[in-house]
Amino acid sequence: MSNVDYAPRTAAWRALGERAGALSDVTIEALFEADPERFGAFSVDGPGLLLDFSRQRLDRRAVSLLLELAAQTGVAERIGQMFGGEPINNTEDRAALHVALRRPADRPLAVAGTDVMPLVETEREKMRSLAEALESGALRGYTGEPITDVVNIGIGGSDLGAVMAVKALGEYRNPVPGIHFVSNIDGVELSQVLERVAPATTLFVICSKSFTTLETLTNAREVRAWLLAHGGDAAIASQCVAVSTNHEAMDEFGIAAERRFAIWDWVGGRFSLWSAVGLALALAIGWRNFEALLAGGHAMDEHFRHSPFERNVPVMLALIGIWNRNFLGAGSHAVLPYDDHLSRLPAFLQQLEMESNGKSVRRNGKPVECRTCPVVWGESGSNAQHSFYQLLHQGIDPISIDFLLPAASGVDRQAQQDLAAANCLAQTLALAVGDPQAATDSPHRGYPGSRPSSLLLFERLDPATLGQLIALYEHKTFVQGVIWDVNSFDQWGVELGKRLASGLTKAVSGGNGRDDPQPIAGALDRLRAARPR
Repeated sequence: MSNVDYAPRTAAWRALGERAGALSDVTIEALFEADPERFGAFSVDGPGLLLDFSRQRLDRRAVSLLLELAAQTGVAERIGQMFGGEPINNTEDRAALHVALRRPADRPLAVAGTDVMPLVETEREKMRSLAEALESGALRGYTGEPITDVVNIGIGGSDLGAVMAVKALGEYRNPVPGIHFVSNIDGVELSQVLERVAPATTLFVICSKSFTTLETLTNAREVRAWLLAHGGDAAIASQCVAVSTNHEAMDEFGIAAERRFAIWDWVGGRFSLWSAVGLALALAIGWRNFEALLAGGHAMDEHFRHSPFERNVPVMLALIGIWNRNFLGAGSHAVLPYDDHLSRLPAFLQQLEMESNGKSVRRNGKPVECRTCPVVWGESGSNAQHSFYQLLHQGIDPISIDFLLPAASGVDRQAQQDLAAANCLAQTLALAVGDPQAATDSPHRGYPGSRPSSLLLFERLDPATLGQLIALYEHKTFVQGVIWDVNSFDQWGVELGKRLASGLTKAVSGGNGRDDPQPIAGALDRLRAARPR
């Protein structure tokens, strides 16, 4: 990106700043009064869902300027580059082609001149074969007993997506297997899971592209020792599956050749649920439902790639985020699903958005000249209302909000889902219009209103819809990264802590204190004194 189309230096950016100033005293209620067709003009239909942003604090001129900003910053060109397999991950000289993972096998997609779809389809078929063997009872452990439980060992992108999706699609799960997840290094999750599963009937899925991730390998080695103690090498060969590129490390671990799944350097961890990293999900919900998830993601890809920006749900969601972050000053973004199936979605989006766009350096290595990613957080609807909505309604700092609402109950309790819908819409209304008159009775009771929010409305949460939602937020994140001119596909900011941790292990367990880094010397001394001997 050259200086002339870097967002803060564009004509559209300057005009948006002026427009935000002009709208600063205009209430959301007044915007509706001035524009009777506001809902139609400020909502967009996408595959399987509706984005209603009519309660955002913007007008038609602001939307027009946001669209100009997308044009002036080259969003369309960068979308073409991504789908064309170009190395848009410029700091690692890699493509970012997660869209290939949910693409039909008969539609070629090239990276460096090579069609990757045969590679993708080969891994899909291996996943399908394992899922069908599990469902039929043909997948067996070292004693010949059928597998009854699956444990996914991974962290970050090798954990969060699968955890979220298994919870979200709980009503689509097969009776067998039980699905468990282990990510943290402290041993708590691992101990609790191993107490619940049997050595002879548990399949372990180890997800680590490099097969060197400290947390994942620490837990995997503990599992290896546990299996060896019960069933020897045969248990490792029959009950350990790995998703990795490191064949030497898998050889050393004892992963059988037929139990290895590939992942590619053009797939980032937080974009990898669609690949063999989602194997635990495929085993939980069955291959047919996993294919529906892929189809939903692909439908959103096609919408994103081909729809004009003003009717493009990911682009509009991204532009609304830019408006709130850069022109209305929102430092955080709340994601509030009114379906408990989606209770882990905010945590998934935290990694997706903050690891992708939590950057202070542009793609060219120069410092950014604008705010980038806000803090992303949230909770499922009713619980959130009784937790932090006080801050949303009466707090000081601007906060942008996405509400997510299915019309149909996922558990055949429609009357209760209707109550959830009423609560969701009531909150969007209260945030928009407020109740300033209540402050005349007591200043503590006033609701200022004009607090912006968007609503994502869909018929029901099923595998296809979940695929659409995940792909929607992936593309939103990408578009915002283009406009902020940051590389959304690297994560160098997480490396320093990992590197320092490896050097501190001995200091924690048995150091003499002479070489302790000064900023943590006191804490290390107290920690060593408190450790059990």
